[in-house]
Amino acid sequence: MKYSDIEMAVDYIRGKIRISPKIAIILGSGLGSFADHIEEQTIVPYNEIPNFPSSSVEGHVGKIIFGKLQGKYIIAFSGRVHYYEGYSMDKLAMPSVVAKLLGCEKIIITNAAGGINEEFSPGELMLIKDHIKLCPDNPMRGSNYREFGSIFKDMSNVYTKSLREIAKDEAYGLDLTLHEGVYAYMTGPCYETPAEIRMLKLLGADAVGMSTVPEAIMAVNCGLDVLGISYITNMATGISGVSLSHSEVLEAGKYINKAFTTLVTNIIDRL
Repeated sequence: MKYSDIEMAVDYIRGKIRISPKIAIILGSGLGSFADHIEEQTIVPYNEIPNFPSSSVEGHVGKIIFGKLQGKYIIAFSGRVHYYEGYSMDKLAMPSVVAKLLGCEKIIITNAAGGINEEFSPGELMLIKDHIKLCPDNPMRGSNYREFGSIFKDMSNVYTKSLREIAKDEAYGLDLTLHEGVYAYMTGPCYETPAEIRMLKLLGADAVGMSTVPEAIMAVNCGLDVLGISYITNMATGISGVSLSHSEVLEAGKYINKAFTTLVTNIIDRL
């Protein structure tokens, strides 16, 4: 994707809004109701934005919501696209670039994930401290987005430590279980095999999912501070012995929405 294509999308969005957001959030499967708490909303559907990818997956509405939360101007991406839908990596990462060009300084990236760490339970949250990307493709491949400088970015602190400390502090105040762990990125759309989960466990992964990492890599490229949060909808293949389905992932999201919304709202209040 050309940088000029991104600029065209951003110019269109700017024509629809009257604010300059400082915080962005990407809402994972089943977490779209978080956007209901945003005040003074302006909504821009993905399919109206030039060059912006639209999701075909249930649970990903496909709209950008601008407004205020805790007195802060924010932008929420309700729904995302995935590699398994046929999009290129740079398309997956487009929300991070759009957020940066609209003035954001921080981005919160959320997802639904399967638990690998057997100390986790479905319905709990995990703070992402690092990730494992086994997919060889990368949103920085080729000449993509060199406007932000060298593509050889340091990845030693993708998930900003100071933001993680705020999240842990707020979770403690809410008496909310918030694990911290490593997120493994697999492209999907099929769920992982038991052998793949055993491999990921050996590699040090605590949870696995099909998103987040492309956006996080591009956020680092753009100079955004990143906070990653997974909600554990189920235990990964071979751990619980239960068959997995997307409908169960969406259903599980309903049970964590209240705690998730309260936690993220409190975090935004601190930023």
